[in-house]
Amino acid sequence: MIYDLRTYTCRPGTIKKHMKLYEDHGWKVQSKHLGYPVVYGAVETGDVNSYVHVWMYEDAADRAAKRQKLQADPEWKEYLAKSAEAGYLVSQENKILVAAPFFDPIHEKKGEG
Repeated sequence: MIYDLRTYTCRPGTIKKHMKLYEDHGWKVQSKHLGYPVVYGAVETGDVNSYVHVWMYEDAADRAAKRQKLQADPEWKEYLAKSAEAGYLVSQENKILVAAPFFDPIHEKKGEG
C-alpha cells in the first residue's frame, strides 16, 4: 500500500468557502475515481487555513491509473475551473507515504493488548 498525503492551504478566511465548493462540485467525482479517502479534514492547530486528505492505493500504478481517469473526467475539470476562478487556494504539498512493515491498515488487532 501507498498513501498520497495532500496538504492544501487557503487564503485566510476562505477555507470554509473552499470546502463548500469542493463538497458541492468536487467530492462526488473525486471519490468516484479515487475511492473513499483514509482522512479528509481541516487542520485544527497550526496553520488553520489548511486541510489535509490522504488517499490509499495498492501501488504507484494503481494511483496513476485512478488519477488519470479523474483528470480526464469533465466533471472534475469543471470543478478545477471553479476552484481556480474562486482563487481560495494558495499552496499544495503532496507526499507519497509507504506504511511501516508492522502496520496493516486493513486488519485490526483483535484480542491483543
